[in-house]
Amino acid sequence: MSRRTPIILVSALAASLAGLPLVHAQAAETPVLSDPLVKESATGSYIVQLDDAPVAEYDGDIAGLPSTRVDGGGKLVKTDAPVTSYVQHLSRERDEVLKATPDAKKLYDYNYTYSGFSAEMSYDDAVKLAKSSGVKSVEPSGMQHQDTVDTPRFLGLSGKGGTWQQVGGIDKAGDGVIIGVIDGGFTPERPSFAPIKTTKKSDALVAKKWKGICQAGEEAPLVTCNNKVIGARYFNKGIGTRPIPEEFTSPRDFGGHGTHTASTAAGNYGVDMTVLGRDYGKGSGMAPHARLAIYKALWSVDAAGGGSGTDADIIAAIDTAVADGVDVINYSISGTGATYFNTTGMAFMRAAKAGVFVAVSAGNTGPGVSTVGKTYPWVTTVANGTHDRDIQTTVTLGDGSKFTGAGIGSGTPSSPVVLAKDAGLPGANPANLVLCQAGTLDPAKATGKIVVCDRGGNARVDKSAQVKAVGGIGMILVNIVPGTLDADLHTVPSVHLDDKATPTVKAYVSGTANPTATISAGTPVKVVAPKVAASSSRGPSLAGNGDLLKPDIMAPGTNVLAATSAFGAAGGEYAFFSGTSMSTPHVAGIAAILKSKHPDWSPMAIKSALATTATTKDSAGQPIQNDSGTPATPFGYGAGMVQPKKVLDPGLVYDSTYADWAKFVCASGEVPTTHELCAGGKIDPSDLNYPTIAVGDLAGKQTITRTVKSVSKLPEVYFPKVTGATGLKVTVSPKVLIALPGKSVTYKVTIENAGAPLEQYSFGTLTWKSAFHAVSSTLAVKPLTVKAPVQVKGTGVSGSAPVSVTAGYTGTLNTTAVGLTAATVTDAVVKKAGGVSFPATNPQANDHVAKFTVAIPAGTKYARFSTFDADYPAATDVDVYVYKSGTTAVLANSGGGSSEEEANLVAPAAGSYDVYIDFFAGADNTTVKLNHWALTTAEGNLTVAPASQPVTTAAQSTVTATWTGLTAGTRYLGQLSFTDGGAGTGSTVLRVDS
Repeated sequence: MSRRTPIILVSALAASLAGLPLVHAQAAETPVLSDPLVKESATGSYIVQLDDAPVAEYDGDIAGLPSTRVDGGGKLVKTDAPVTSYVQHLSRERDEVLKATPDAKKLYDYNYTYSGFSAEMSYDDAVKLAKSSGVKSVEPSGMQHQDTVDTPRFLGLSGKGGTWQQVGGIDKAGDGVIIGVIDGGFTPERPSFAPIKTTKKSDALVAKKWKGICQAGEEAPLVTCNNKVIGARYFNKGIGTRPIPEEFTSPRDFGGHGTHTASTAAGNYGVDMTVLGRDYGKGSGMAPHARLAIYKALWSVDAAGGGSGTDADIIAAIDTAVADGVDVINYSISGTGATYFNTTGMAFMRAAKAGVFVAVSAGNTGPGVSTVGKTYPWVTTVANGTHDRDIQTTVTLGDGSKFTGAGIGSGTPSSPVVLAKDAGLPGANPANLVLCQAGTLDPAKATGKIVVCDRGGNARVDKSAQVKAVGGIGMILVNIVPGTLDADLHTVPSVHLDDKATPTVKAYVSGTANPTATISAGTPVKVVAPKVAASSSRGPSLAGNGDLLKPDIMAPGTNVLAATSAFGAAGGEYAFFSGTSMSTPHVAGIAAILKSKHPDWSPMAIKSALATTATTKDSAGQPIQNDSGTPATPFGYGAGMVQPKKVLDPGLVYDSTYADWAKFVCASGEVPTTHELCAGGKIDPSDLNYPTIAVGDLAGKQTITRTVKSVSKLPEVYFPKVTGATGLKVTVSPKVLIALPGKSVTYKVTIENAGAPLEQYSFGTLTWKSAFHAVSSTLAVKPLTVKAPVQVKGTGVSGSAPVSVTAGYTGTLNTTAVGLTAATVTDAVVKKAGGVSFPATNPQANDHVAKFTVAIPAGTKYARFSTFDADYPAATDVDVYVYKSGTTAVLANSGGGSSEEEANLVAPAAGSYDVYIDFFAGADNTTVKLNHWALTTAEGNLTVAPASQPVTTAAQSTVTATWTGLTAGTRYLGQLSFTDGGAGTGSTVLRVDS
C-alpha cells in the first residue's frame, strides 16, 4: 500500500528515466554537476555517516581494536568482546562529532550495518556536520510508505510431496530460524502468533543467536512476547508527533499491515480464518515454525490507517534486527529504484554481508516501465502475482445483464443504483466526485442506493466508507483502465468490476429511468493463475542501465488472506489484502524454510535457489500473462513464480559476496572511482554472479561470466540449453559442466546481436540440465545501435564534457547536437497542500493542483518538464503529470517524495500539452515553478567533436561536447544524437547549469 494510487504509464521507456545515474558505468570519469553538500531534510532530521566502518565491515585497522568484519558464512554476534569494544569506540566518535552541533537532538545510534547516527537539527548544523572531521556524509531522513488462506496449497508447500513434507513436517518448516519483520507492528492476540510447541534443540539454537528484547509499550493493552514472537520493538523518534492519536506507542499494530505481513511469513499452522461471517477454513504462514521478531517503524499518520516511516526509524530497525540475530528480514516498504547507493541500500548490503536474507517489495506503481523499486542486488525484490483462489461477486443490473468481479461481502437485494457523478453535493469537484472521495457525495441522492465509484485517487475501502457515510447500501467499484480486481473488506457490500464492464454498466445506469442492481454474496472460485497484477511495479531497473534483472521473483500478492488488526479487519481478525507488500512475506517465509534446511547457505545462494527453480507458466501450463490479458515478461515476474517444492534441491547455486557487490556499485557510476567501494576495482554490472542474466546495453557483442556451485550430494554432468532469445546468437562455453559436490565451476555466455530488434529487449532462458536437475537463468538483453550514457551534466557559462560511446556495429559514427536551450519557467500559486493521491485519470486544477499548458513545436526531438528542490522551502513535495491537451492518458509523470521531479517525452508530437503540478505537501500559498524544454534545433552554443569517426563493433570511442556563451544562473538542456548513417540511433542528454 502506497500513498499514491498506481496508474498506467504509456510513455516510451526513455520518458520514465528520471532519476537515472548521472553518468553511465562506462563514462564514470565524465564531469558531473556537484550536488549541494547536504540536501535539506523535509522531516527536519538527518542521517550522519561516520568515517569509521560499521561493525559488519570493520577490518581491524585501528590499534587495539580487533577486526569485527563478518566474512562469508559468518554471523554478527553483538555480545562478542571485539564487537562491544568497537561499538564503544563508535560511541566516542559520535560524541566527538556532535560537539560541533550542541543543539542537535540525537535520535538513534547506528553501529552494525551503518556507522553513525540520526538527529534532528537545523539545516545549517547539518551542513556544518558534513564539513566536520570524522564525518563521511550527511543525508536527509526521508519518509517511506507501505507497499500493500490456502496459499500453501497453491504454492505446493502443503500436501503429499510438498515442501513442508520434504523438511520433515509442519513443525520443521522454518524451525530454528528468526524472521524479522520491519513494518507497522503486530497484533499479539491473533492465533497466528500463539505459542508453538518446540524442541530443546530448536530452543537452544534460537537462544544462541537471539539478542533482542520485547518492549511492552507505553499504553494498554501492553505487548507481550512468547516462543513464537520472541521479540518486539518500536522506533518512533524520527516520526515524532505525526502519528494519529489512535496509534499505539508500542509494537502493537494499528493499521493492520504489519500483522498481515508477519502472519503471512510465519503465522501458525491450522488457524481458523473468518471474514464477514464466512469461514475460509484453516490458514497458515509460509514458515509456520519459524520465530518472529517484530520491528515497528511504520506508523498510521492518517485516518485511513496507512503506514509511513522515516528513514531514521527504518535504518534503526534494520541495524537493530541484524544485531538482534535475525536470519531473514521482510521489508514491505516503499523505496526508490533509481539508485543502488543510499542509506537503506547500504544498511541492507551490510545485513546481507552478515548473513541475513532480505525480501523487499517491488512496489505498487505498475504497470509502467521502470517503476520497480529497491533494486539492490543483495536483496530479493518480489513482484505481485494473482492467486488461483479468487473471491467473485456478481452484479445483476435491472435489464438482466450480469457482470462478475471481486467481492467478499454478503450482497444486497435489488436496489436503486446511481453513478457517483450524479450523486454529488452542490459544488463538489467533479474529479473527486467520480472517485467517491470524502465530502463529495450527497446523502439526499445516495441514501438507500448502490453507488458506482471509479477506481483511483483514494483507497478502495475509503470509497465504500464514503458511500456508507451518506446512507448508501452498496458500491460498484469500476476500473477505468486495466487493473487488478481486489476482494477488499468494504463497509458496504461491494463488487469490483474490470474496465471492460465499465462502459456498459455506466450506460445502463445513466440511460435508464429508475435503474436497479443486485449484488450477490462473494463466492470462492478457482481461476487460472498466476497473472502479473497491474499494480505490481515493472522493470527494467532505473539504476544500472538495465544490467540487472529486477524484480527477482514473483509470489502471490493479490487477495491474500491473513491476520490483521481490528482496524484492518473492520472489527474482525482476518482480511484480504493486495499488493507487493503481501507477496514479499511469502518469499521471506520460504527463505526461512530454506535457511532452516540449509543453515550454511548464504542469502545469495537462497535467492539463487528461489530464482533458478521458479516457473514462467501458469496453472494451465501456458506462459504467464498480465492480468490485463497481454503477454507478461520478466520485467513483470522476474525469474517467474516461486515454486517452494523445488527450492530445497536446486542442484547448482549462484553466489556472490560483499566484495562483488562493491565492484558492481563502483561500475554503476553512482559513486566516484575514488570511493571506498571502488578499492577492489569494478566489474561490468552484467558480470555480477547473479542467477539471471541481463544486458541493458548490448553493443553488438558481449561475453558474460558466471560461476555455479554444486549443492548436490553426488557428482553431476550438466548440458546447456538456450530457448527464446529470438534474434540473438547465444554461445555457452564450455558445452559441458562437471559439477562435483561442494565445488564451483565457471562458464561464459557470449551474446551477439544476430537480427534482434534494436532498442528493445529480447528475452530467453539458459538452462543447465543434468539427469536430476534443471537450473534455469532468465535472459533479458537489449541490443543498441550505440551504447551511450543517458545523461551527463556540466556547469559554467562555458566548458566541455567527454561522452564515452560504444558502437553496436562497424562503420561510421555520426554525432549531431541540438540545444543548448534555456529553460522556460512559468509559475503559479497553490493555496494549500492536498496530501491525497492525484486523480491521474481525471486531472483537474484546484487549490493544490496547478495546470500549465505548454506548446510543443513540430520537430521536437526531446521534451522535459522539471521542478527543483532549490526552488522550494524544505518539506515541500510536488509531483508532475503530463498529458496531451484534451486527453486523460498520462504520457509521463514523476512522483517522488520531494520537489525534485522530472518527466520526459521522446520525440513528442507537435501540439499543446497539459502539465499538472500537484502540491502534495508544504506551506500554504506556495509558488510552484515549472521548468520545461523542447529541443528542436541547434542553438549555436554547443558543438561536438568529432562530428564523424570510424567505429568498430563493441569498441569504445569518445565524443566531446563543448559549450560557450551561456547566460549565468540558467538551466540549459541539449541532446547529442548518434547515428550509424541509417535507421540506428542513440542519444545522450546534456544538462548544464550555468
